[in-house]
Amino acid sequence: MKHFFNTVFIASIALVAVSCGKNQEPQARPAIPYDAVEVPVKTVTGQRSFQATIEGRINNGVRAKISGYIQELYVDEGQHVTKGQPLFRLETNILNQSANAAKSGIVAAESSVNVAQVEVDKLIPLVEKNIVSKVQLETAKANLSRAKSQLAAARADYQSVEANIDYSIIKSPISGVVGAIPFRTGSLVGPNDPTPLTVVSDDSEVYAYFSMTEKEYFDFLTTMEGKTTKDKINNLPEVTLTLANKTTYSEKGKIQTVTGQVDPNTGTIQFRAVFKNPNGLLSNGNSGVINIPTVYENVVVVPEIATFEQQGIFYVYKVENDSAVSTIVNISARVDRMAIVESGLKKGDKIITSGLGTLRNGAPVTINPVAFDSIINIKVNF
Repeated sequence: MKHFFNTVFIASIALVAVSCGKNQEPQARPAIPYDAVEVPVKTVTGQRSFQATIEGRINNGVRAKISGYIQELYVDEGQHVTKGQPLFRLETNILNQSANAAKSGIVAAESSVNVAQVEVDKLIPLVEKNIVSKVQLETAKANLSRAKSQLAAARADYQSVEANIDYSIIKSPISGVVGAIPFRTGSLVGPNDPTPLTVVSDDSEVYAYFSMTEKEYFDFLTTMEGKTTKDKINNLPEVTLTLANKTTYSEKGKIQTVTGQVDPNTGTIQFRAVFKNPNGLLSNGNSGVINIPTVYENVVVVPEIATFEQQGIFYVYKVENDSAVSTIVNISARVDRMAIVESGLKKGDKIITSGLGTLRNGAPVTINPVAFDSIINIKVNF
């Protein structure tokens, strides 16, 4: 009997506890304070960047006009030379022998001409006096003509040898900087070598070549002012060049030309920008990044730190009725730690800029207003 009363007592306590639990109201989650900014409309200047290769304005491959062994090198790699300055000298022993032989040939031919001329001069008065026949005179004149032809041939041979001797001194075709020299003293070189002796580059100005995809190219055509491609290029602003060490080159450049044809291998269109190079800092073969300024006028912008991505879609937390509402935004570009928003927000909307990882859609929030510029000017240390 005692056991029965104990069981009833325990069951009663349990029912009272359950009943009390059902009557309790769940406590509302407190609103957490977050930094927030008001979305502005701004005019901002960004830039599009493209990998570029640098070439001298003129690049002349230096080649031998005759075959021979390199006897001397007068310059070194990286040296500045002027047009006509000797670079290499080829061995000329055989050419000198040929020149001496050609000189001997000239002397012999001149002697033959003199002998033939004397014979003609002797026969002319004799023919006039009918002492000898005209046939003898004509034969003598033919011999003189033949001797003169042989003299002309001998002189031509000598001039050819002399020209080859001149060609043994290989000179710079332009003023510029000497590139790599793959051949050294003792190397046999000739006019048919696939590799030039060196390349001399005129780098007083340099060309920066870069490429755009078809989409980027058509965006360029549709956004730039001008009726023709040339007009559009002329309306492009000056560009800057970022060097391999991440510094900005001191001189600004100007885009001059575009091929307008798609490379079937890469699917890109090539552009060329020109930069002055007064100090010779840039050289043939350098690389860099071309930066083209782009102005976005009166666009909606948000701090980049206020955006987050899920499965390729970008969101911000917009404040609505004291709640954080995840809102899809279409971002067209990013400039100076700002995201340019094409759709999803309007001027005056308030968005959360801190603690995004702790937020969930619909979470109650209180906002701590902060200045827009103070957010985007925060320096990030890596």
